[in-house]
Amino acid sequence: MSSQNQGIPLHHQPHDAGYRLIELPMEVQSLLESATAPVLTLEESDTSAILRTPDSSYHLRQKNTSNALLLLAPQTSSPPPEQGLSAISTIHETVELDVIPDHPINTAPLKDTGSRGKWHEKFGRDR
Repeated sequence: MSSQNQGIPLHHQPHDAGYRLIELPMEVQSLLESATAPVLTLEESDTSAILRTPDSSYHLRQKNTSNALLLLAPQTSSPPPEQGLSAISTIHETVELDVIPDHPINTAPLKDTGSRGKWHEKFGRDR
């Protein structure tokens, strides 16, 4: 048993900074990874923040996760430098981007004009 695996030491060293993970759609990820990455802007709206790219807009929506995610960083203790990982944050929420359609679907009910199937009487007589 002299060759037992000692594993990687894990230390709990939380930062004061709050972290949020953003789930990026593939098209936004491709934009950010391109050689000519555009400037993205965040804007305020009545219901949520809006992320704007040159071609699209996205609502930012927070989602709670049932499984916590640990944000890890290389161990930075000294002296002596000990190899390992530090858990710097526990994340329970992620931010999801929902695309805003160019032409939103009108979900309002149709206006009642009082006409009950009389279109054919007015316009279909001469056909």
